[in-house]
Amino acid sequence: MYLRAGVFSLGLLLLSRVLGLARESVQAAAFGATGLGDVIIVMFTLPDLLVGIFISGALAYVLLPHWAQQDAAGQNASQKKVTAFLLLAGAVVGLGIWLLRDVLAQALAPGLAGEMKTLSAASLAWSALVLPMAMLAALWTTRLQHERDFVGMYAGNLVINAVLIAGLLEVAWVGQAGAVAALGLFLVFAMLLRMAWLGWRLRFARAGLAAADALVVKASSLTLPRASIWIWAGLSSGLLLLLPLAGRSIASQGGEGALASFNYAWKLVELPLVLAVQLVATLAFPAITRTGEGTPERAAALRVAFALAWALACAAAAIIATFSLPLAGLLFGWGRMGEEHLQVIARWSAIGIWSLLPQALIAVMLTVTAISQRMHVAVWAYVAALAVLLILGLMPDWGLEKGAAVMWLLNGVLAGVAIVLMSAERQTVARAFPWLPCLVSLAVAALLVSLKPMWAGRSIQFTMIVSCVYGLLVVGGAVLASPQLRRLLFARLQREAAP
Repeated sequence: MYLRAGVFSLGLLLLSRVLGLARESVQAAAFGATGLGDVIIVMFTLPDLLVGIFISGALAYVLLPHWAQQDAAGQNASQKKVTAFLLLAGAVVGLGIWLLRDVLAQALAPGLAGEMKTLSAASLAWSALVLPMAMLAALWTTRLQHERDFVGMYAGNLVINAVLIAGLLEVAWVGQAGAVAALGLFLVFAMLLRMAWLGWRLRFARAGLAAADALVVKASSLTLPRASIWIWAGLSSGLLLLLPLAGRSIASQGGEGALASFNYAWKLVELPLVLAVQLVATLAFPAITRTGEGTPERAAALRVAFALAWALACAAAAIIATFSLPLAGLLFGWGRMGEEHLQVIARWSAIGIWSLLPQALIAVMLTVTAISQRMHVAVWAYVAALAVLLILGLMPDWGLEKGAAVMWLLNGVLAGVAIVLMSAERQTVARAFPWLPCLVSLAVAALLVSLKPMWAGRSIQFTMIVSCVYGLLVVGGAVLASPQLRRLLFARLQREAAP
């Protein structure tokens, strides 16, 4: 499962994220680290961020186990009920965003003032308009995950990023006058195209919906999990996304452009987080839910998930911590982005990349707590982490750049969340956690980062080659130290070599 589905999904997800980075790169070139750049970032990211915080996690952690116990008719019936609720909720929340757009603009980007503050509020009207579509897309993506249609899941992002890149290029070409309105129209068009794509991929499920309507479905199949399960699942996954969002707003206190700098620095953290850590968790979740509690099969699946997520996180940390400046220059160092802001992005990302290690553990532990129905532990851990971040982050003087201080805070609070989750599920962790592969991965990554002074001033071509070597060394160390990974790898290779 992890090799064939993982490599194929990784390719699609990588292509999607490359387009996403291309979008961020064009955005940086068009607006730089300016107030207008802050405004555009808020408009583009808010709909999917809100859906990720409040909806996506709840859908995955509640519906995937629920659908695993239902037949096709029951799955389609429950999907239909959730669809009606999400459309209504999206309309209500979108209206609330539009009515409170001035207050929200101040909260999301407190460093903006004057005309930029007005434009930020105007941009939120476009975010409110597309919110119901973003919520429905999250449900359809969850259904595709259940059906293991990874093409449908990840290619939708290709569509939306391609359209937004076209919009940014047009604005960069014709000028920034009316940029918010023009890019708002492109955002609506992109969301509509993504919905069309996801709807086409769900054509078989839609055929099943007609069959479900014709069948007499058992009442138990129509009953969705109780509201408390939805709330705990949504909060446990959503509050994790709220942490960097809150950090971005705190960093914005540094003035116009600080939000953009923090956003681009976090992109260097977010890319490997999605590609390495969350991909493993996404592939592992359906497999783990199909194993029995306390069985050797579940322990084996968890060992593989822990080892892969941690090794990939260590590899990414070694690469970004060593080569943050040339990578930031490659992605964002052109157009209106100045050298001074590029240095800031590199410094902040080199700090924040170490948050990948606790996030690797959190991604897998959320699967464990969802199955054991102890999501409330994650929720309270996140609430405490968010409180610490807000209290300490709003202190006036850290002796550091605001963004750097926020990155250190995120590292600390995420490490605390990981420790709490592992302590709450200590019996499962004691049986399934692969200590040796994780220690080897961390030791190799730390050794490679210590060589950073040797590579100063090297070319981007050299950087890319050495980055690949770093990744292979860290992951290879984990494979050599993990019997489960070795068996998985070699068994797959033997099947591929067989005639």
